[in-house]
Amino acid sequence: MRIFLEWGLGVTMTLLSSLHACLPPGPNMSHWPESNWTAPQEFVILGFSRWPQGLRGLLFAFLLPLYLATLAGNLLILGLAVTDPALHTPMYFFLGALSAVEVAYTLVLTPRMLAGFLLPPGGHAVAPSTCAAQMGLFVALGGSECLLLAAMALDRYLAICRPLYYPQLMTTGLCWCLLASCCVGGSVLALGLTTAIFRLPFCRGGSVNHVFCDLPAVLVLACGNRDLQERVLLAACLVLLVLPLALILLSYSRVLAVILGVGGAAGRRKAFNTVASHLTVAVLHYSCATAMYARPLSSRSLEEDKLVSLIYINLTPLLYPAIYTLRNRDVQGALQRAVSHRTPGTVRQADVT
Repeated sequence: MRIFLEWGLGVTMTLLSSLHACLPPGPNMSHWPESNWTAPQEFVILGFSRWPQGLRGLLFAFLLPLYLATLAGNLLILGLAVTDPALHTPMYFFLGALSAVEVAYTLVLTPRMLAGFLLPPGGHAVAPSTCAAQMGLFVALGGSECLLLAAMALDRYLAICRPLYYPQLMTTGLCWCLLASCCVGGSVLALGLTTAIFRLPFCRGGSVNHVFCDLPAVLVLACGNRDLQERVLLAACLVLLVLPLALILLSYSRVLAVILGVGGAAGRRKAFNTVASHLTVAVLHYSCATAMYARPLSSRSLEEDKLVSLIYINLTPLLYPAIYTLRNRDVQGALQRAVSHRTPGTVRQADVT
Protein backbone atom coordinates (compact mmCIF):
# COMPACT_ATOMS: atom_id res chain seq x y z
CA MET A 1 0.00 0.00 0.00
CA ARG A 2 2.86 2.40 0.83
CA ILE A 3 4.52 1.68 -2.53
CA PHE A 4 1.20 2.31 -4.30
CA LEU A 5 0.71 5.68 -2.55
CA GLU A 6 4.29 6.75 -3.30
CA TRP A 7 3.84 5.77 -6.93
CA GLY A 8 0.57 7.73 -7.16
CA LEU A 9 2.15 10.81 -5.57
CA GLY A 10 5.07 10.63 -7.99
CA VAL A 11 2.78 10.32 -11.00
CA THR A 12 0.70 13.28 -9.80
CA MET A 13 3.74 15.54 -9.32
CA THR A 14 5.17 14.51 -12.70
CA LEU A 15 1.84 15.21 -14.38
CA LEU A 16 1.52 18.66 -12.82
CA SER A 17 5.09 19.55 -13.77
CA SER A 18 4.50 18.43 -17.34
CA LEU A 19 1.31 20.43 -17.58
CA HIS A 20 3.04 23.56 -16.32
CA ALA A 21 5.93 23.09 -18.76
CA CYS A 22 3.58 22.62 -21.70
CA LEU A 23 1.57 25.78 -21.09
CA PRO A 24 1.69 28.25 -24.00
CA PRO A 25 2.94 31.70 -23.09
CA GLY A 26 -0.14 33.78 -23.59
CA PRO A 27 -3.51 32.09 -24.32
CA ASN A 28 -6.53 32.28 -22.10
CA MET A 29 -5.41 35.55 -20.57
CA SER A 30 -7.94 38.05 -19.31
CA HIS A 31 -8.42 41.32 -21.22
CA TRP A 32 -9.05 43.14 -17.94
CA PRO A 33 -6.19 45.42 -16.81
CA GLU A 34 -4.15 44.12 -13.92
CA SER A 35 -5.21 47.08 -11.82
CA ASN A 36 -8.69 45.50 -11.66
CA TRP A 37 -7.38 42.14 -10.44
CA THR A 38 -8.57 41.85 -6.85
CA ALA A 39 -9.47 39.29 -4.24
CA PRO A 40 -13.24 39.62 -3.66
CA GLN A 41 -14.32 40.22 -0.08
CA GLU A 42 -17.22 37.82 -0.60
CA PHE A 43 -18.77 35.51 -3.18
CA VAL A 44 -22.46 35.74 -4.01
CA ILE A 45 -24.10 32.40 -4.85
CA LEU A 46 -26.75 33.38 -7.39
CA GLY A 47 -28.48 30.00 -7.56
CA PHE A 48 -31.98 30.43 -8.97
CA SER A 49 -32.55 33.85 -7.39
CA ARG A 50 -33.50 35.33 -10.76
CA TRP A 51 -36.38 32.92 -11.17
CA PRO A 52 -39.90 33.94 -10.08
CA GLN A 53 -40.49 33.60 -6.36
CA GLY A 54 -43.45 31.26 -6.84
CA LEU A 55 -41.39 28.85 -8.93
CA ARG A 56 -38.60 28.91 -6.36
CA GLY A 57 -41.14 28.09 -3.67
CA LEU A 58 -42.39 25.11 -5.66
CA LEU A 59 -38.82 23.85 -6.13
CA PHE A 60 -38.20 24.14 -2.40
CA ALA A 61 -41.39 22.21 -1.61
CA PHE A 62 -40.42 19.50 -4.11
CA LEU A 63 -36.74 19.14 -3.18
CA LEU A 64 -37.05 19.27 0.61
CA PRO A 65 -38.76 15.82 0.86
CA LEU A 66 -36.10 14.40 -1.49
CA TYR A 67 -33.38 15.76 0.77
CA LEU A 68 -34.96 14.23 3.88
CA ALA A 69 -35.53 10.91 2.09
CA THR A 70 -31.89 10.87 0.94
CA LEU A 71 -30.63 11.40 4.47
CA ALA A 72 -33.01 8.80 5.89
CA GLY A 73 -32.16 6.16 3.27
CA ASN A 74 -28.38 6.51 3.55
CA LEU A 75 -28.48 6.69 7.36
CA LEU A 76 -30.63 3.55 7.36
CA ILE A 77 -28.10 1.63 5.27
CA LEU A 78 -25.23 2.92 7.40
CA GLY A 79 -27.03 1.94 10.60
CA LEU A 80 -27.84 -1.55 9.32
CA ALA A 81 -24.26 -2.11 8.12
CA VAL A 82 -22.94 -1.17 11.56
CA THR A 83 -25.46 -2.89 13.82
CA ASP A 84 -26.52 -6.08 12.01
CA PRO A 85 -23.95 -8.91 12.44
CA ALA A 86 -25.08 -10.54 9.19
CA LEU A 87 -23.86 -7.47 7.29
CA HIS A 88 -20.40 -7.42 8.85
CA THR A 89 -18.74 -8.39 5.58
CA PRO A 90 -16.38 -6.43 3.30
CA MET A 91 -19.13 -5.70 0.77
CA TYR A 92 -21.40 -4.07 3.35
CA PHE A 93 -18.44 -2.38 4.99
CA PHE A 94 -17.86 -0.48 1.74
CA LEU A 95 -21.60 0.03 1.25
CA GLY A 96 -21.85 1.58 4.71
CA ALA A 97 -18.85 3.79 3.96
CA LEU A 98 -20.45 4.87 0.69
CA SER A 99 -23.65 5.79 2.53
CA ALA A 100 -21.65 7.82 5.06
CA VAL A 101 -19.97 9.71 2.22
CA GLU A 102 -23.36 10.37 0.63
CA VAL A 103 -24.72 11.74 3.90
CA ALA A 104 -21.78 14.14 4.22
CA TYR A 105 -22.02 15.06 0.53
CA THR A 106 -25.71 15.88 0.91
CA LEU A 107 -25.16 17.94 4.07
CA VAL A 108 -22.43 19.99 2.38
CA LEU A 109 -24.49 20.98 -0.66
CA THR A 110 -28.23 20.67 -0.15
CA PRO A 111 -29.06 22.85 2.90
CA ARG A 112 -27.53 25.99 1.38
CA MET A 113 -29.18 25.24 -1.95
CA LEU A 114 -32.58 24.89 -0.29
CA ALA A 115 -32.05 28.07 1.71
CA GLY A 116 -31.31 29.90 -1.53
CA PHE A 117 -34.84 29.21 -2.76
CA LEU A 118 -36.27 31.14 0.19
CA LEU A 119 -33.94 34.15 0.15
CA PRO A 120 -34.80 37.42 -1.64
CA PRO A 121 -33.55 37.90 -5.24
CA GLY A 122 -29.86 38.63 -5.57
CA GLY A 123 -28.39 35.46 -4.12
CA HIS A 124 -26.70 34.93 -0.78
CA ALA A 125 -23.19 36.05 0.12
CA VAL A 126 -20.50 33.79 1.57
CA ALA A 127 -16.95 34.53 2.68
CA PRO A 128 -14.12 33.37 0.39
CA SER A 129 -13.01 30.91 3.07
CA THR A 130 -16.53 29.44 3.21
CA CYS A 131 -16.63 29.16 -0.59
CA ALA A 132 -13.22 27.44 -0.65
CA ALA A 133 -14.26 25.07 2.15
CA GLN A 134 -17.45 24.09 0.33
CA MET A 135 -15.55 23.51 -2.91
CA GLY A 136 -12.89 21.45 -1.16
CA LEU A 137 -15.39 19.29 0.70
CA PHE A 138 -17.41 18.74 -2.48
CA VAL A 139 -14.33 17.57 -4.40
CA ALA A 140 -13.02 15.48 -1.50
CA LEU A 141 -16.32 13.67 -0.97
CA GLY A 142 -17.01 13.24 -4.67
CA GLY A 143 -13.48 11.97 -5.28
CA SER A 144 -13.68 9.58 -2.33
CA GLU A 145 -16.94 8.23 -3.72
CA CYS A 146 -15.35 7.60 -7.13
CA LEU A 147 -12.53 5.64 -5.53
CA LEU A 148 -14.90 3.79 -3.18
CA LEU A 149 -16.93 2.51 -6.12
CA ALA A 150 -13.71 1.14 -7.59
CA ALA A 151 -12.87 -0.52 -4.26
CA MET A 152 -16.33 -2.11 -4.22
CA ALA A 153 -15.73 -3.47 -7.73
CA LEU A 154 -12.41 -4.94 -6.57
CA ASP A 155 -14.16 -6.57 -3.62
CA ARG A 156 -16.79 -8.19 -5.87
CA TYR A 157 -14.10 -9.37 -8.28
CA LEU A 158 -12.15 -11.10 -5.52
CA ALA A 159 -15.31 -12.57 -3.94
CA ILE A 160 -16.63 -14.10 -7.16
CA CYS A 161 -13.53 -14.74 -9.25
CA ARG A 162 -11.17 -15.74 -6.41
CA PRO A 163 -13.53 -17.26 -3.80
CA LEU A 164 -10.94 -19.60 -2.26
CA TYR A 165 -8.50 -16.79 -1.52
CA TYR A 166 -11.11 -14.12 -0.74
CA PRO A 167 -11.14 -14.54 3.08
CA GLN A 168 -7.35 -14.28 3.22
CA LEU A 169 -7.16 -11.35 0.78
CA MET A 170 -10.05 -9.10 1.82
CA THR A 171 -9.28 -8.85 5.51
CA THR A 172 -10.58 -6.21 7.90
CA GLY A 173 -7.22 -4.47 7.82
CA LEU A 174 -7.22 -4.31 4.03
CA CYS A 175 -10.78 -2.93 4.02
CA TRP A 176 -9.76 -0.10 6.34
CA CYS A 177 -6.62 0.55 4.28
CA LEU A 178 -8.65 0.79 1.08
CA LEU A 179 -11.16 3.12 2.74
CA ALA A 180 -8.38 5.32 4.11
CA SER A 181 -6.68 5.40 0.70
CA CYS A 182 -9.94 6.48 -0.97
CA CYS A 183 -10.48 9.28 1.55
CA VAL A 184 -6.87 10.45 1.42
CA GLY A 185 -6.81 10.36 -2.38
CA GLY A 186 -9.98 12.42 -2.67
CA SER A 187 -8.78 14.89 -0.02
CA VAL A 188 -5.36 15.39 -1.64
CA LEU A 189 -6.91 16.11 -5.03
CA ALA A 190 -9.45 18.44 -3.41
CA LEU A 191 -6.74 20.38 -1.61
CA GLY A 192 -4.69 20.71 -4.79
CA LEU A 193 -7.61 21.83 -6.98
CA THR A 194 -9.03 24.28 -4.45
CA THR A 195 -5.63 25.82 -3.75
CA ALA A 196 -4.87 26.16 -7.45
CA ILE A 197 -8.14 27.97 -8.15
CA PHE A 198 -8.11 30.33 -5.18
CA ARG A 199 -4.52 31.37 -5.83
CA LEU A 200 -5.75 33.14 -8.97
CA PRO A 201 -6.77 36.82 -8.87
CA PHE A 202 -10.39 37.66 -9.69
CA CYS A 203 -11.48 40.51 -11.93
CA ARG A 204 -15.07 39.57 -12.77
CA GLY A 205 -16.56 40.17 -9.35
CA GLY A 206 -17.72 37.47 -6.98
CA SER A 207 -21.09 36.45 -8.47
CA VAL A 208 -21.08 32.64 -8.75
CA ASN A 209 -23.71 31.55 -11.26
CA HIS A 210 -24.42 28.23 -9.55
CA VAL A 211 -26.15 26.77 -6.50
CA PHE A 212 -22.82 26.28 -4.69
CA CYS A 213 -19.13 27.12 -5.15
CA ASP A 214 -18.53 24.67 -7.97
CA LEU A 215 -15.10 24.58 -9.57
CA PRO A 216 -15.97 25.76 -13.11
CA ALA A 217 -18.39 28.44 -11.84
CA VAL A 218 -15.64 29.99 -9.69
CA LEU A 219 -12.85 29.43 -12.21
CA VAL A 220 -14.61 31.52 -14.89
CA LEU A 221 -14.39 34.53 -12.54
CA ALA A 222 -10.60 34.33 -12.37
CA CYS A 223 -8.11 36.51 -14.24
CA GLY A 224 -4.68 35.76 -15.56
CA ASN A 225 -3.61 32.53 -17.20
CA ARG A 226 -6.12 29.83 -16.28
CA ASP A 227 -4.66 27.12 -18.50
CA LEU A 228 -2.83 25.38 -15.68
CA GLN A 229 -5.97 25.27 -13.51
CA GLU A 230 -8.09 23.99 -16.41
CA ARG A 231 -5.60 21.27 -17.24
CA VAL A 232 -5.26 20.26 -13.61
CA LEU A 233 -9.06 19.98 -13.46
CA LEU A 234 -9.08 17.75 -16.55
CA ALA A 235 -6.21 15.70 -15.12
CA ALA A 236 -8.19 15.22 -11.90
CA CYS A 237 -11.14 14.02 -14.00
CA LEU A 238 -8.81 11.49 -15.61
CA VAL A 239 -7.62 10.23 -12.22
CA LEU A 240 -11.05 10.18 -10.53
CA LEU A 241 -13.32 9.24 -13.43
CA VAL A 242 -11.60 7.46 -16.31
CA LEU A 243 -9.20 5.21 -14.41
CA PRO A 244 -11.67 4.01 -11.73
CA LEU A 245 -14.39 3.51 -14.35
CA ALA A 246 -12.01 1.41 -16.46
CA LEU A 247 -11.22 -0.71 -13.39
CA ILE A 248 -14.93 -1.08 -12.59
CA LEU A 249 -15.87 -2.14 -16.11
CA LEU A 250 -12.95 -4.56 -16.32
CA SER A 251 -13.77 -6.12 -12.94
CA TYR A 252 -17.49 -6.51 -13.59
CA SER A 253 -16.98 -7.88 -17.09
CA ARG A 254 -14.83 -10.61 -15.57
CA VAL A 255 -17.38 -11.15 -12.78
CA LEU A 256 -20.24 -11.51 -15.27
CA ALA A 257 -18.23 -14.03 -17.29
CA VAL A 258 -17.68 -16.14 -14.17
CA ILE A 259 -21.33 -15.83 -13.08
CA LEU A 260 -22.62 -17.05 -16.42
CA GLY A 261 -20.17 -19.94 -16.52
CA VAL A 262 -20.48 -21.60 -13.11
CA GLY A 263 -22.88 -22.13 -10.21
CA GLY A 264 -26.56 -22.89 -9.88
CA ALA A 265 -29.45 -20.74 -10.97
CA ALA A 266 -30.10 -19.32 -7.47
CA GLY A 267 -26.45 -18.44 -6.91
CA ARG A 268 -26.18 -16.84 -10.33
CA ARG A 269 -29.31 -14.79 -9.69
CA LYS A 270 -28.05 -13.47 -6.34
CA ALA A 271 -24.61 -12.63 -7.69
CA PHE A 272 -26.07 -11.00 -10.78
CA ASN A 273 -28.43 -8.83 -8.70
CA THR A 274 -25.52 -7.67 -6.55
CA VAL A 275 -23.38 -6.83 -9.58
CA ALA A 276 -26.30 -5.13 -11.31
CA SER A 277 -26.89 -2.89 -8.27
CA HIS A 278 -23.23 -1.88 -8.04
CA LEU A 279 -22.94 -1.33 -11.78
CA THR A 280 -26.11 0.78 -11.91
CA VAL A 281 -24.81 3.07 -9.16
CA ALA A 282 -21.41 3.34 -10.87
CA VAL A 283 -22.96 4.24 -14.23
CA LEU A 284 -25.18 6.90 -12.63
CA HIS A 285 -22.31 8.45 -10.71
CA TYR A 286 -19.69 8.45 -13.45
CA SER A 287 -22.04 9.53 -16.23
CA CYS A 288 -23.17 12.60 -14.26
CA ALA A 289 -19.63 13.48 -13.16
CA THR A 290 -18.17 13.03 -16.65
CA ALA A 291 -20.88 15.12 -18.28
CA MET A 292 -20.27 17.91 -15.77
CA TYR A 293 -16.50 18.13 -15.42
CA ALA A 294 -14.72 16.40 -18.32
CA ARG A 295 -15.17 19.48 -20.54
CA PRO A 296 -13.17 22.67 -21.09
CA LEU A 297 -14.56 25.97 -19.87
CA SER A 298 -15.01 27.27 -23.41
CA SER A 299 -17.71 24.66 -24.15
CA ARG A 300 -19.68 25.22 -20.94
CA SER A 301 -22.99 26.90 -20.26
CA LEU A 302 -23.25 27.75 -16.58
CA GLU A 303 -27.04 27.95 -16.82
CA GLU A 304 -27.17 24.38 -18.13
CA ASP A 305 -24.68 23.22 -15.49
CA LYS A 306 -26.86 24.77 -12.81
CA LEU A 307 -29.92 22.86 -14.02
CA VAL A 308 -28.01 19.58 -14.26
CA SER A 309 -26.76 20.11 -10.71
CA LEU A 310 -30.32 19.64 -9.46
CA ILE A 311 -30.09 16.04 -10.69
CA TYR A 312 -26.75 15.01 -9.22
CA ILE A 313 -27.32 16.88 -5.95
CA ASN A 314 -30.90 15.76 -5.28
CA LEU A 315 -31.90 12.75 -7.38
CA THR A 316 -28.74 10.66 -7.77
CA PRO A 317 -27.98 10.36 -4.00
CA LEU A 318 -31.63 9.38 -3.45
CA LEU A 319 -31.41 6.56 -6.00
CA TYR A 320 -28.43 4.88 -4.33
CA PRO A 321 -30.23 3.59 -1.19
CA ALA A 322 -33.31 2.73 -3.28
CA ILE A 323 -31.21 0.61 -5.66
CA TYR A 324 -29.34 -1.19 -2.90
CA THR A 325 -32.36 -1.89 -0.68
CA LEU A 326 -34.81 -2.88 -3.42
CA ARG A 327 -32.42 -5.34 -5.11
CA ASN A 328 -30.58 -6.69 -2.08
CA ARG A 329 -32.16 -9.42 0.02
CA ASP A 330 -29.50 -9.19 2.71
CA VAL A 331 -30.33 -5.55 3.37
CA GLN A 332 -34.05 -6.32 3.25
CA GLY A 333 -33.56 -9.13 5.74
CA ALA A 334 -31.54 -6.89 8.06
CA LEU A 335 -34.26 -4.25 7.87
CA GLN A 336 -36.94 -6.83 8.74
CA ARG A 337 -34.90 -8.05 11.70
CA ALA A 338 -34.40 -4.49 12.91
CA VAL A 339 -38.11 -3.69 12.65
CA SER A 340 -39.25 -6.91 14.29
CA HIS A 341 -36.68 -6.52 17.07
CA ARG A 342 -37.95 -3.05 17.92
CA THR A 343 -41.66 -3.94 17.67
CA PRO A 344 -42.86 -5.79 20.80
CA GLY A 345 -45.35 -8.58 20.41
CA THR A 346 -44.45 -9.41 16.81
CA VAL A 347 -43.05 -12.59 15.36
CA ARG A 348 -39.70 -12.27 13.66
CA GLN A 349 -40.31 -13.07 10.05
CA ALA A 350 -36.65 -13.74 9.40
CA ASP A 351 -36.61 -16.45 12.09
CA VAL A 352 -39.76 -18.12 10.73
CA THR A 353 -38.40 -18.29 7.21
